[in-house]
Amino acid sequence: MNKKVLMIAGVAMTALLGGCANTTALEESVANLGNKVDQLSAEVSSLKSEQGALAADVKDAKAAAMDAQAEAKRANDRIDNIASSYKK
Repeated sequence: MNKKVLMIAGVAMTALLGGCANTTALEESVANLGNKVDQLSAEVSSLKSEQGALAADVKDAKAAAMDAQAEAKRANDRIDNIASSYKK
């Protein structure tokens, strides 16, 4: 009797485990997730390159603003010197 129960339990467990091993659905799911990871990686690298370009543009704009500020200060100093040389 014990051997029959163990045999039936063994066959049932084998059938149960075999039925749960749907590898095609699992492979499709893994492939789908892999494609999503590849897509996200491409988007991240694209965003990194855009961020690098924007950082370079900001650096150039900051340098241009500093040059304009220095030129404005120099022009103001020159005007102040001209104005102070004229006296009534």
